[in-house]
Amino acid sequence: MPEGDTIHRSANRLRPALAGRTLQRIEAPRASGRPPAPGARIEAVDAVGKHLCIRFEGGTILRTHLRMTGSWHLYRSGERWQLPAHLARAVIEVEGYVAVCFSAPVVAFERDQRSISHLGPDLSLPLDDQGLTDAVARLSALADPGEAIADVLLDQRVACGVGNVYKSEVLFLCGVDPFTPLACVDEPTRRRLLDTAARLLRTNIATAGPRVTSPGGLAVYGRAHQPCRRCGTPIQRALRGSQARSTYWCPTCQPPR
Repeated sequence: MPEGDTIHRSANRLRPALAGRTLQRIEAPRASGRPPAPGARIEAVDAVGKHLCIRFEGGTILRTHLRMTGSWHLYRSGERWQLPAHLARAVIEVEGYVAVCFSAPVVAFERDQRSISHLGPDLSLPLDDQGLTDAVARLSALADPGEAIADVLLDQRVACGVGNVYKSEVLFLCGVDPFTPLACVDEPTRRRLLDTAARLLRTNIATAGPRVTSPGGLAVYGRAHQPCRRCGTPIQRALRGSQARSTYWCPTCQPPR
């Protein structure tokens, strides 16, 4: 599933081509809700956590969630698409450009933001000290104290943008065992985890190329059985939860509490 930095990168790529332009064509045959009519002005392209929202004059919002399968592509008019047309879930054409959302399981036209109003602060956006304090407070108020900290970091109600990659990377960088119950993680550590996640997300939005969280690339994610870059211990991997999400960690650098 794409992380928050992926969605923000997509929004940053689409925004210069779409924002302020007049809609010439829109197709979204499987979307819920009513699309805007051609001739409407595109007012903004925003990322909200893992949701990408395209806002049209009149109040209509196209919201997509890419999950594991979706992607947004931007083409010049007449340029050949890289994926087959039958995978297109939304097509937005303006003068000079065509934006195509492929294979996204969530494509909806909405008139308000109730569907994402539950989300916590977006860690991919600049977060001041008060914003970080609010995120820590939401973590304490919304999460089950007995829940593993690895699962809590994925709770988009607390703070949005963190997925499996950043979950594992942040816990490693902060030296926290992924399976530590939230109740056993003190407030300074909770704050450090969210602050580290925000810093990594923003850094990777601003840079091109593969995601990097430590010298050499990723510290633990996708490196099961390879030596830890810090201590040499083989990296471990476990599948957790109903969706069998991967968690990677170093048992030496992240000792259980």
